[in-house]
Amino acid sequence: MTTPTPAPAPTAVAVILAAGKGTRMNSELPKVLCPVVDRPMIHFVLDAASHAGFGKKIVVVGYEKQAVRDELQTRDDASIAFAEQNEQLGTGHAVQMCRDQLAGHEGLTLVIAGDSPLIQAESLQKLVAHFEQTRPALLLGTLKKEDPTGLGRIVRDSEGQFTGIVEHKDATAEQLEINEVNMSTYLFSTPDLLWALDNLSNDNAQGEYYLTDCARLLYEAGRPVEALPVLKDCESLSINNPAELQLVDQTMRAMGYA
Repeated sequence: MTTPTPAPAPTAVAVILAAGKGTRMNSELPKVLCPVVDRPMIHFVLDAASHAGFGKKIVVVGYEKQAVRDELQTRDDASIAFAEQNEQLGTGHAVQMCRDQLAGHEGLTLVIAGDSPLIQAESLQKLVAHFEQTRPALLLGTLKKEDPTGLGRIVRDSEGQFTGIVEHKDATAEQLEINEVNMSTYLFSTPDLLWALDNLSNDNAQGEYYLTDCARLLYEAGRPVEALPVLKDCESLSINNPAELQLVDQTMRAMGYA
């Protein structure tokens, strides 16, 4: 396994993961088209990426891919491109489907979920600013959460440097006390991302390729991986079922999205 090379000065591409069905949503719609504040949720994700300065957006589609394409074509936005994930083999596999479109890109690649309508452009801008100052291989956008139950913990050494992500079910009693959590917001140097994608393995119980493994691969290869707890509490709200969808809708209305 060869060590990846650092990236030159950054430009910015966003990859939005939007291939899932969302089986717990009790809807035939792909999850990203379920409405919040009377609008398919993925639009809010694309808005945040655009407002944060990401000039190109690659949307990874899969389940009901034509419906997602048709919806996003209503934006009349030439900066949106598509990649197809026809088998659901994990988040890492989804980003692997963008390889051809990212080949030759020497700047930043943001990877975020299309079902996170409360992602804030301000948070993304803070991550980009930090990335441009420190130039890591990967910068994780994290959050310090009062109740981190069920979420992956950010592990740091005695000097406060990132050493890994441990999932809740795998955490020791000491690690369960950590309140800084991974929120699946990744800012990569694109050459480092492509290197990590080429080295991903699906040697796990689910037989899937996980994007979180990119952090481990880069860290073990001696490339700098950082975590920055800049995300806001509202950005931790996930949507996996109708009750959570209703909560996010209510929260966004209270925040003035309506």
